[in-house]
Amino acid sequence: MSAMSNSNFSRRSLFRAAAGMAAAGTLAACGGNNGRGGSGGSGKQLVQYFHAYGEAGTEQAIKRYAAAYKKANVTTNWITGNNFEAKLFSSLLTKQAPDVFEFHPQLQLVKSGQVADLSDLIDPVKDDFNPADIKSHTVDGKIYGIRMIDDPQFFYYRKSMLEKAKVDVPTTLDELLEAAAKLTTDKVKGVFLGNDFTAIQNNLIFSAGAETLDANNKIGYHTDGVVEGLKKLRTLFTSGHVLLDAPTDFWDPSSLDQGLCAIQWGGMWSMPAMQKALGDDLGIFPFPKIGSAGKLSVYNGGWSIYVNAKGKNVDAAKEYVKWLWIDQKKYQEDWALSYGFHIPPRTSIAQSATKLKSGLPAEAVKLFTDYGHFDNIGFDQVMITAFNDVIASSVRKNGNPEAALDACDKKVNVELKKLFG
Repeated sequence: MSAMSNSNFSRRSLFRAAAGMAAAGTLAACGGNNGRGGSGGSGKQLVQYFHAYGEAGTEQAIKRYAAAYKKANVTTNWITGNNFEAKLFSSLLTKQAPDVFEFHPQLQLVKSGQVADLSDLIDPVKDDFNPADIKSHTVDGKIYGIRMIDDPQFFYYRKSMLEKAKVDVPTTLDELLEAAAKLTTDKVKGVFLGNDFTAIQNNLIFSAGAETLDANNKIGYHTDGVVEGLKKLRTLFTSGHVLLDAPTDFWDPSSLDQGLCAIQWGGMWSMPAMQKALGDDLGIFPFPKIGSAGKLSVYNGGWSIYVNAKGKNVDAAKEYVKWLWIDQKKYQEDWALSYGFHIPPRTSIAQSATKLKSGLPAEAVKLFTDYGHFDNIGFDQVMITAFNDVIASSVRKNGNPEAALDACDKKVNVELKKLFG
């Protein structure tokens, strides 16, 4: 889903933010309406943290699900603003820590004993989940999170604008640069990749034929193809053909809908709103190839639910999580398909999702299936932030890509040593 927080944490470092603990004691009140009294349950008191999704109705839906649970009183903290990760990680170090929270696969959460093993919940229905979602949440044979939604990301484009400029859908990064130049006018920019370009950093790696980490949990992103991609993105950044400083970031469909650009990077969550605004003038394509080893790529973001293993009510929290995210298929389908479009991680739900069976949604599912890349649980936030700095140095500034990657390698290797020895 969209939200003020994106799936690759491009706008902040949760660890740096979490280090500032001065305000930790006030975190229980963060996020506006915290949903207290929203559950019809009795007995145990549980608190769950969710970031503020951008789609209308999401907050009400999560609180409606919680209210239907009768074995505990479930409070929802709906965290607004651009600092969900900071508030979450700070709160996990305090007595106000949530019992249940949403996040992404992160090995350091497992290594620190922060998240509970949920294998006993998932094992009976394991074969009904996308195998890649199971793999991305598994450490040493144990599963530590339940995927709620899969969020593939790709380029949206205005068909009429490409036709008028006689531009074909790009399949290489060179072609994207050429298309951006031809599509740019005095009123419209050719392409929008998010305000700081970090939204596409995973695809920069994948489309260069590389991975964040290799099969041996060593650096996989430092390749000639990635260097080439960084140089080309710098060219695009300085070309005058890319939308910069847009009123909203990539997660919001407004830049394309309002005609500020001809091509926009975004997530599947935006598709219903874009279709409503643009109708049949809307198309999608994967991130194009980079270099001789390049491959088309679609990054799969999304959110997962976790149980705080250091909380006071671990068993009660696991029971609630099982009830909502394993047993209640009607709520899981509602969450995936009623507030923007997302691919349900449960195969049985995805197969019955009529909204995704035809037209552009079906095309998105095919791109996800053919070119999708999932999170590597070992590539944690410290490493993500280090690669953010590569984008800042060599794309938004004019630094040397090799030097930027070398600096990134040093930080990543320190973290890999901590995680893997």
